[in-house]
Order: sequence, then C-alpha cells, then structure tokens
Amino acid sequence: MTRRTHAALAAALAATLTLGLGACGKDDKSDTGGEAAGSTKAPGAASGTIVGGTPVKGGTLTVLSNQDFAHLDPARNWTMPNMDFGIRLLYRTLVTFKAEPGAAGSEIVPDLATDVGRPSDGGRTWAFTLKDGVKYEDGTPIKAADIKYNVERSFAPDLTGGPDYAAQYLAGGENYKGPLTGEHLASVETPDDKTIIFHLKRPVAEFSYTATLPTFSPVPQSQEKGTQYDLRPFSSGPYKIETYERGKQLVLVRNTNWDPSGDPVRKAYPDKIVVVQGLKGGQVDDRLIASEGADASAVEMPWMRPESVAKVLTKPDVKERLVAERTGCTDLLYMNNSRAPFDDPKVREAMMYAVDKDSQVTAFGGPAMTDYASSFLPPALTGGARQDPLKIPSTGDPAKAKELLAAAGKSDLKVSLTVSTGDKTRGEALQQSLAKAGIQVTINTADPSVYSDTIGDTKNAPDLSLSGWCPDYPSGATFLPFLFDGRTIKETGNQGNYSQFRDQATSERIDQINAMTDLNEASAAWLQLDQDLMKKAPAVPVLWQRRPLLVGTNIAGAFGHPVWTGFFDFATIGLKDPSKSQG
Repeated sequence: MTRRTHAALAAALAATLTLGLGACGKDDKSDTGGEAAGSTKAPGAASGTIVGGTPVKGGTLTVLSNQDFAHLDPARNWTMPNMDFGIRLLYRTLVTFKAEPGAAGSEIVPDLATDVGRPSDGGRTWAFTLKDGVKYEDGTPIKAADIKYNVERSFAPDLTGGPDYAAQYLAGGENYKGPLTGEHLASVETPDDKTIIFHLKRPVAEFSYTATLPTFSPVPQSQEKGTQYDLRPFSSGPYKIETYERGKQLVLVRNTNWDPSGDPVRKAYPDKIVVVQGLKGGQVDDRLIASEGADASAVEMPWMRPESVAKVLTKPDVKERLVAERTGCTDLLYMNNSRAPFDDPKVREAMMYAVDKDSQVTAFGGPAMTDYASSFLPPALTGGARQDPLKIPSTGDPAKAKELLAAAGKSDLKVSLTVSTGDKTRGEALQQSLAKAGIQVTINTADPSVYSDTIGDTKNAPDLSLSGWCPDYPSGATFLPFLFDGRTIKETGNQGNYSQFRDQATSERIDQINAMTDLNEASAAWLQLDQDLMKKAPAVPVLWQRRPLLVGTNIAGAFGHPVWTGFFDFATIGLKDPSKSQG
C-alpha cells in the first residue's frame, strides 16, 4: 500500500464533505448542497446554527427521556445518543471530533492523545502518545495500558453491543475472548505509560477516525466489573456519575480532576446534569413546548415524536427552539435471511416492491422531518445525490409484489414484525402497506432500552425489524460491511447485519474494496456494491431522517452535531441563566 498521511486522508474526506457529506455519516450543513431529491428543508433553527447563543457556566441541565441508556460501558456503547452522551461527558478517547455545527464538526482533533496518530508500515501500524497530566475522577493518572485494556474488553463475549472495529482490524484477534480470560493482545503494545501502538491485519488509512470511538477510551483494570460496569463507568471526562437508578434517573456532577486546559473540545458548562427517564408518550415534547420551571433548562433524548411536529410548527416561539439536522443515516426494514420465507431472494425482491415508503414518511412526521430512501447508502455517502438503482415508486408497487410472491409460491405470506415501542405507528403503517400485497403482519413491540439486544439475538430474531445504520465517519467502509458482511454476525449482541445476510461474493468484494489505497476508487466501488446489494435485496431501505430536537427557553449552545447523527453535542450545551435552573 502507498503510505497515505493523515493530511491526505483528511483532504480527501473534506473534499467529499463539500458534496454534502456529514462526518460519521450522521449529518452535514444543508447549505453545502446535496439535498436529497424531493426533500424539504428542516423547519425551526437554521441548519448548522447554534440555538440560544453561548451558555454561561453553572446551573443544572435537565435531560428528559422516555428510555434508559442501552449501554454506558465504553466497550459496549455504539448507539446514538448513548455514544454522544458517554464520549462528551464521561470518557475521553484518543481522538475526537470538533464540537462545532456543520462541516467544521467533521474534523478530528487530538483528545487524550497529543496528535491524531502516527502511521507506519504502510498504514498497518499506528502509534499514539498520551498528553501529560490526564487523570481519572479519583486523581490517578490515565495510562496507555488502560486504553489497551478497554480495547481488549471489546472482544469479551459478555460485553456485547459495542463497535467491532478492533476485532476487524487488529492482528491476532480472530479467536481472542477478552482480558477476563487472563490473556492479552500482542497486537496492542504499551511500551510505557504514555505510548500505545496498534498493529493491524491490513493497512487502514482511516484509523485516526476509528480512534474516535469509545472503544479507544481508558478503563483501568482495577475498575473492571464485567457487565455491571454499565452502571458506573469510571470517569476520564468532565463529569462523573453521582447516582444512577436505572430507568428512572441518572445524575452527573463535575469531575474536579478533569483539566479543561488539556481538553479544548468539552466546555462542561453545567454544574450538574440530571437525566429524567421513563417519561411516557408525548410527555417529553409537551413539557418542552410549555418550558416551565426546570423544563426551561431541559433538552430531550432521543428525539421529538412525529405527532408533536404539528404542535411545534404552528407556534413561532417554539419553532425557533427546534433543531432538525439531517442524520446521514438510513432506516431499514430488515428481513431475516437465515430462514423462510426471507431465505428466498424472490420473496425479498417482492418486499422491495411491497413497502409504501411514503406512508413511512407520513408516520415519521412528514417530508419536513424525513425523506424516503431509495438505496442503502444515504446521500451523505453518495456525494449528496440520490441513488435509485431499482426505480421503484416511493408508494411501492403491490401488483408487482404479488406477482413475485406468486412466482415464489408464497402468495399467502404471514410474518412477524418487531419494532421499538416508539415506532409502533410506523409498524402499523408497514402492516397496512404490506397487506395490499397480500402479506399479513403481526406486530410485536420491545422497550427501546432492550430493542437492539432483542433483534440482535440471532436465534430468536423476528422475521422483520425496523432499525437503522449510521456510518462512524464518512466512508462506505463504515456502512455496507456492517450491514451485509456475513462474517460480522454474532449469536448475541448482533449489530448492523440484523438481516443475517450471508453472501460470499459480497464478503469477497468488501475485502477487495477495503484493500484499495485510492479513496476515490474505493468510494466508487462502494457505490457499485450498494447497487449490487439492492438487487440481492437483503433488506429494504426505508427512510433518510432528520433528527427533530426541542430545547427549553433557557438552553444555550444547542446544535445538531454532524457526527452524532444530528443529536445535540453535549460538549457545548448549557444554560443562558444558571440561576433559573432547578435541581
């Protein structure tokens, strides 16, 4: 491989960004171009702007939520907004993204490390050096061995749900089962307390971006609690956990051993952050619309419900408190390819025609909040242009679906669909549209906090499920392999490939593209693979969403970050007047 410097990589990624790309594939500045065909600009605050001005230090920030965190353990944290929350508030990583709206937020900067990594051996080896004086919440120094330990933890079978990059990239990790076995990875070296060196299976030009993930944050071995570490991660960030009552409330207070002079990204404006969980229905939205008492100093997690959109857009004073950035993600209807009826390609092809995507747009809040998807790769990874290889109407084609099902001998199809409780309306819309093609659907729901684990249990996975995928940085390498490479499938804690799609030709092509040294060549190859996969129909791309988020009247510094799928960047959010906050 021709050695590519980080600067060259950054320049290539930046060039892609100018075509409408959002870092980590999550979002972008809408004014840079790349609006998907037929989409509507977001209402509320202008895209890429900050709501409420600059915060003042102090006070209590309240986060109103209808759910608990899936995971806060950095070895297991890989869903938004859990990952954003953990990275910005509780733990630091080797490298991170700037805390800025729009394209600027797509740039990476050193975090715990002194730089964004030093490649050698043609990109097969990467070295990082830790900054001086970085400490945990108890004042003890953060050591390179602690980052190595957390990387190793990501291999543990019991610590499911986290990013798979370490397992994919590190040499000698094929049969490794984590440090609790007493074994350690030789491919991660820590020659001293400040140096960590990664030896990879193959050249990875984008490894600096990989090092932004929570896998590359420190966990001291002395704090190991296995699956219970979820309840009390040991802080290397600006806040630490004071109390955590699962499903009810999480309280963060300042980590007085965090040194802001060595962390230019996190501003840590509030003195305290209180996450109120378990709120029902549209209660979160209604409280933020009213913005009374402590709710004036509140934000929501994860996002506004579709039925609340009309309440917000009709009130100008509330509308100006709405943030709605594009996510850069694709929502998909996953079909369980591992068993009948979706082990039959003809049945899967029929599903492509059976789904009425317009009804999904309506169920999610209308064209101001989302757009129908016509490919797996979102516009954020296709230069901003809509890809539509199959040319299926957005309303679907029930007649064509029936024809394909008849040819497959499956005219009387009965299947189950599992959705998160918050997506029941979307599930019902799917049920109605599939019925037009003669497909009977039974809907089951799962609590959002366990939804990923439910559909990620491969032996007990449903016939159909609704979920999405967001690239971790602007590259097809962080998208299609996770969705459709059969080698990524796990028995439990399966992430991404919920379709359980196994296809040797696809896996071989993924390896070929990953080996390409020219990023433009690789980008074109990912586009072609996307088209090939659409014809194999392992899943149905459904929506390209915006992330509608509402804030209280006393909130400042709020914006949808391009890396965090349009969620708030907790590094900069705070209050206009801390004296008005409560708690």
